[in-house]
Amino acid sequence: MIDLTLTPVHKALNAKMVDYAGFNMPVQYDGVIAEHLAVRDNVGVFDVSHMGEIFISGDGADKFLQYITSNDVSKLYNGKVQYSCLPNNNGIVDDILVYKIDINSYLLVVNAANIKKDLDWLNSNNSFGCNIDNKSNDYSLLAVQGPKSLELLNKSSNEELNDIEYYNFIIGNVSGIDDIIISRTGYTGELGFELYVKNENALDLWNSLFSLDIDVKPIGLAARNTLRLEKGFCLYGNDIDDNTSPLEANLGWITKLNTEFINSEFLINQKSSGLKRKLVGFEVLDRGIARNGYEVFSTNNNRIGIVTSGSMSPSLNKAIGMAYIDIKHINIGSEILIKVRNKFLNSRIIETPFL
Repeated sequence: MIDLTLTPVHKALNAKMVDYAGFNMPVQYDGVIAEHLAVRDNVGVFDVSHMGEIFISGDGADKFLQYITSNDVSKLYNGKVQYSCLPNNNGIVDDILVYKIDINSYLLVVNAANIKKDLDWLNSNNSFGCNIDNKSNDYSLLAVQGPKSLELLNKSSNEELNDIEYYNFIIGNVSGIDDIIISRTGYTGELGFELYVKNENALDLWNSLFSLDIDVKPIGLAARNTLRLEKGFCLYGNDIDDNTSPLEANLGWITKLNTEFINSEFLINQKSSGLKRKLVGFEVLDRGIARNGYEVFSTNNNRIGIVTSGSMSPSLNKAIGMAYIDIKHINIGSEILIKVRNKFLNSRIIETPFL
């Protein structure tokens, strides 16, 4: 496992550490429920430095990203962020964030487990003469999330953070540290920011955020998962992968079929012919939790799908999840059965986001 810059800090806080995508990561500190509710009600800080940062530059960068991503890169302007994906011929190579830094200068933020795969995909499709620079080992990433995140950062920065709109960013100073990418983004559905900082400054930034007179908690990966699930956000490797269409995964809003990109023709045909399955949300009515890989059945015992994500919701105090379901069974309110070992859990399809 790779120890990231802040690993000693997490160990000193008695965090439970796990191997996640080859990185030694904190899964929890005080417990999932307490950490989850701290972000919903107050503010928490995640160390998500395992995420990858790949810089794209060159005269052909605009055209390259328009070709290799599913969203419309022409809509970006300097300081704008775009959620997108890298489509392949069968599904999704990765879901990513695209940052426009300057003309023909971009940052792609990619999932930790996919850094090498994404680099290989980018390089193999780079017929535009772009520079592809993987700086994942140079950057740490702290996500400051929760209703009081802006208050916390305003105490540690003189930048005009109130003016940063959702999915926009600036490059500025936090806690006396220059050149931090301050991004109004996050994976929790709450007010929040993501701070990209050089490794050598990560410890100072972490310590500064926890030295202010605001009750802020460190948050682990387990709460990150329950927070994103309550908002219906996809997790790569669970809800989306190389064999899931973005249209099936309710990501049509980042799939601009009026632009030409890798696999766009397939997706146009898929949309016109109709989807065979779709990712839906569900709640478990019985006692129990549906986990990734559990089979889904109709009430007359026909197999109709498979669970991709599932957990107890700390905010709602009930078991929720997402599953790919045959298209004729996806109506909101439909009763379904989820097989858990030797029994079935009565469940019901409901709208997402759950919260």
